[in-house]
Amino acid sequence: MALSHLIENFLEMMSAERGAVKNTIEAYERDLDDFAGFLTNTTKKLLNANNSEIISYLSYLDKQGLAASTVARKLSALKQFYQFMMLENLRKDDPTRIISAPKTARNLPKVLLVDEVSNLLEAAQNAAEKEVTNNKKSIKALRLNVLLELLYATGMRVSELVSLKRQGVMRDSFFINIIGKGGRERVVPLNDGARDLLVLWLKKSNKGVFLFPAKGKSGHIERQVFARELKDLSIRAGIEPDRISPHVLRHAFASHLLQGGANLRIVQTLLGHADISTTQIYTHVLD
Repeated sequence: MALSHLIENFLEMMSAERGAVKNTIEAYERDLDDFAGFLTNTTKKLLNANNSEIISYLSYLDKQGLAASTVARKLSALKQFYQFMMLENLRKDDPTRIISAPKTARNLPKVLLVDEVSNLLEAAQNAAEKEVTNNKKSIKALRLNVLLELLYATGMRVSELVSLKRQGVMRDSFFINIIGKGGRERVVPLNDGARDLLVLWLKKSNKGVFLFPAKGKSGHIERQVFARELKDLSIRAGIEPDRISPHVLRHAFASHLLQGGANLRIVQTLLGHADISTTQIYTHVLD
């Protein structure tokens, strides 16, 4: 089997059986191509690389100054690939089996103060109320207002937010069904402010499969578009754009809930974390 077809089959397996998302699939493809490029200076190929070549590759990455987290991800891609080869009976051994990933320092998430989020929400509301004369600008401003309210009200991932489907709005907009990593679904309640805006958006926006439709290939607004609009909004709210991103608002949602006394297990469920240890980092943020 040609190497390109083998990698293609591996990526299809990761998507279909392991539920890997698009960004993960693309990262794995880049990582495998990178290792294959490294091996061009040796007598080995990707299919028959051994333990020493992989160790040399990791050493090379370290000398390049790559972050430990990046090196760990590249090693994870190789581990998954060679395990796949063994399952397909293309290799009898896994050259990555005894290689450990470099230890990575766990940085605390960036968060915003409650007052800063309030300023951001107020700026979005003011922009939506101001743009009432121009229909195109009005819809765009309202969309940003709804996106922001939903993000802070639910703490969902930005990829989950932009790809929400209209049929996911449940029970008169009191709940919303979110499709997370690996196709796992969770139902999250909405507060009154988010619900009211969502009802208004449902009336004014174009009907279709997605809650936030767009003309691109995906059929919905791209996360990069939302992130860019969010940074522009932060300037009007008096917040440095470098401190703002959709993921920062997800962190703010979690830390503000815990600050208000919410149960850690409930926050884990709302965020869609498979392991509570991932959620526990927000307790360190509060400390």
